Amino acid sequence: MGLIQKNTVVLIIGGNLGDRALLIAETTKKLIDRVGPLDKSSSIYETAAWGGNSEGAYLNQVLVLNTSLSPNQLLKTIQNIENELGRIREEKWGNRTMDIDILYYNDLVISEDHLKIPHPYLPERQFVLIPLTEILPDQQHPTLKLTNREILARCQDESSVDIYQKSPF
Repeated sequence: MGLIQKNTVVLIIGGNLGDRALLIAETTKKLIDRVGPLDKSSSIYETAAWGGNSEGAYLNQVLVLNTSLSPNQLLKTIQNIENELGRIREEKWGNRTMDIDILYYNDLVISEDHLKIPHPYLPERQFVLIPLTEILPDQQHPTLKLTNREILARCQDESSVDIYQKSPF
């Protein structure tokens, strides 16, 4: 029997509809069950809507998990979890019960139509960079060659991002 390769994945989870805190907890449990063990989790942040097509504050959290899933298997798994939690894709950056984005997968760079890693909007979003920097300040972006802390320092986004609760894990 061969060795199971463990990969480190960094995800951001969040939504603005329903019981936001309960959905964060449910999503985390489903990810641990289907993706792999949780290594780190940021505080949960309440953030202003980003992108212009949604209303109401979001709760967001960054999770680091270990997985044996390939990037494409991971994408399919997180899309299934989003759908189970009531995600409806009506418009880009619209209201949602749960959105799960892959920020990093090891230090891979993937640019396919359906999958881009690292996440292409990561450098532009404080709601991603603040929780990411909380738990992985010195991780280096594989193409920008800057740490998460350095990317946050250069970010032009001025949206509000406030701690909602410390990580329950």
